[in-house]
Amino acid sequence: MARQRHRSRFLTKLIFLLILLFIIAYVAMFVYQLFLELTMPKAKGDTQAIIVLGAQVKEDGNPSVQLELRLQKALEAYQEKPRYIVVTGGQGKDEPRPEAHVMFDWLVQNGVPKEHILQEDKSKSTKENIKNALALLSENTTVAIVTSDYHLPRALQITRDLGVKQPEGIPSPIKSEYWLKNHAREALAWGKYFLDKFL
Repeated sequence: MARQRHRSRFLTKLIFLLILLFIIAYVAMFVYQLFLELTMPKAKGDTQAIIVLGAQVKEDGNPSVQLELRLQKALEAYQEKPRYIVVTGGQGKDEPRPEAHVMFDWLVQNGVPKEHILQEDKSKSTKENIKNALALLSENTTVAIVTSDYHLPRALQITRDLGVKQPEGIPSPIKSEYWLKNHAREALAWGKYFLDKFL
């Protein structure tokens, strides 16, 4: 009986310790991503291509607010210096069309020539977005990544992991009411990134 109580206390302490370690690691990831986001250098605008990472497409086939904000930033960068734009993103279960196709249509409707847009419509994750987009470009093409501000530091790190030297980042804003939700989720994504990379 005493042995069972000892074992129970040990398991309770172990679970408490694991929960405490998770909280510490989570807070560290949250602070880390905020630091990277707030200290990110401004894009110079002299890259050879722009890669726009996909986001949710609405049921009616139009870009979500977050996706349209990314496209607006990509359009601004293109207007400053015309260059190839790679739109990325496959079709989710609740999406009527692949994200890349919706992004292509939006950019064409807003004045970007079709021949300047490359589509990558198979990816399901940030890493696939970037890896598949790079495969459409010539080797050693300099790139700027366009995505939401909270998502950009990890996207740039993945781009560097894939062998791109000094990719630029162009952050798009998010709705203020989603700030905490997006950053909280991104902190978990950073944790998964480090686990995948080092374990």
